[in-house]
Parts: sequence; C-alpha cells; structure tokens
Amino acid sequence: MDALETRELRYFVAVAEELHFGRAAERLGMAQPPLSRAIQQLERRLGVRLLERDRRGVALTGAGEMLLQEGRAALDAATAAVRRTRRAGGADETGSSRNRLVLAVKAGSSHELLHKILDAYAAEPGAAEVEVLPSGTCEQGEMLRDGRADVALMHAPFNSLVGFDNEELMTEGQIAILPAGHPLAARGSLTVAEVTDVPDLPLARWARDGVYPPGPGPEIRDQTQLAQLIALGRTVAVFPESARAWLWAEHTAVPLTDASPVVTHIAWPAHSRSLALAALIRTATRL
Repeated sequence: MDALETRELRYFVAVAEELHFGRAAERLGMAQPPLSRAIQQLERRLGVRLLERDRRGVALTGAGEMLLQEGRAALDAATAAVRRTRRAGGADETGSSRNRLVLAVKAGSSHELLHKILDAYAAEPGAAEVEVLPSGTCEQGEMLRDGRADVALMHAPFNSLVGFDNEELMTEGQIAILPAGHPLAARGSLTVAEVTDVPDLPLARWARDGVYPPGPGPEIRDQTQLAQLIALGRTVAVFPESARAWLWAEHTAVPLTDASPVVTHIAWPAHSRSLALAALIRTATRL
C-alpha cells in the first residue's frame, strides 16, 4: 500500500528531527512505546529501514533522509490545503462568501511598490480582499509553502524562488542604514567591505531558516528592534533602496556602490488555480 497517513508522517518527522524517541514523544504529547511501534509499523509497510538504532542513539538511513525531506513537504502541503480551504470558505458578518488573499511581504521593503499594487488591484472589478502579512527577512517562502500566505513579494538574491512561479517586478540598488551621527553617514557612497567591518558598528544579523549567521552584530527579530538599535548607534544594516520609506530622523541611508542589485518578484505556489490570485498578479505585472 503506497498511501501514508499524515499522522504517520508527523510521528516520523518528529523522531527524525529530534533523533531521540523520548524527546519526539514529548513533542508529540504521547508516550514513547506507541511512538516506537508506529515507526516500526511504518518501516514494515514501506519495506525499508528508516532509522538506525543502537546504544549511541538514533540516526537516519538514506531512505529516512528522503522521507524526512518529502514528509516535511507533504505536511506543509496538507497544512496549506487546510488554511487555503478555510480562507476560500470564509464568510463576512452578513454570511456572504468573502474572497480573500494573504500577501506576505518583508517588513519595510518595497513600500512604494506595495502601495501601487494594492491601490491598482482594489480598483479592479470584483477584487478580493487582500490581507498584508509582514514577515521576517526570509520567511515568505515558508509562508507560501505552509499556506499562511497565497502570494508574496520576494527579493533575489535573499529569497529562494525554487518551487514557486514568479514574475519580476522591480530592480533596485542597496543602501547602508547607519546612525545619523556616525562618521560613515557623512559619506556620499560606501562599499560593502566598508560597512561589514566597522569595529564600533557591527552588521545586524537576521535569522535564515531559524538560524542566525555568526558575527558580533545583534540578532534581529523585527524591524522596530532594528530601527531602534541603529538609532542608538549599536548596529548598521543593508537594505534595498526602497527601505528609505521607513527611515527615522536618527538614520542616514548611504548608497552601496558595489552591492548586487535586488530584484523584487511576485511569487506564488506553482499549483495555484485561484482566479483572484491570477488577477492580482496581472495587476502587479502591469505596473
């Protein structure tokens, strides 16, 4: 039998990520013996060994690594189906069906472009309600995969567009955002090297896939925190040119002459058949 239940996948993914049956059982809110039996039954059904177990612990086999990768994607797809179905079946206060799209955007980016898209789409006959969902630096792809968002503005080279359909909307340069009183803020332009190695002004660090890159700079959780730390002279950040829209009086933006261009794309799941989404994409690409 080729079919797998989502319950089985959740069990296996928990064990594969924890590499410990006890921790996986605690994470799932169940006892360890039934979890162990469920994994053994899954291995028998598939006819392959997924885990190597010995006194040193638990390790994934080649087949187990494959099922972990595919299982995560399958669970994301199932979660996305539930979320998008609920949105499609939503109703307003009168009980009438309400068409709604969720658009994920990186907080503080593409501000002017986003305004233009939303205004132009709202003027279209039968336009759906668009909920704008701000996200962290690299969270838009995950939001599309698990159904929290239907469409996203994503920025190459920072975001991966693999697995999504997309259209290019805009290309822009990058800027360094510095404390207004810092000596580098008086410069007409800077290089990437000049802003990544400032002893008294370490570069801010954003998490990617939940992991912060190494470095002395502060770990940034949201745009407000970042803006405050820059204003206090604790960090410097590199952003697309369009980030000028959210700068404070205590900030100065200086162009980076050798930074790679940032390309903004509108991206969506490749399998989407939403007419409202298609209309939003047509509007965005006409601007």
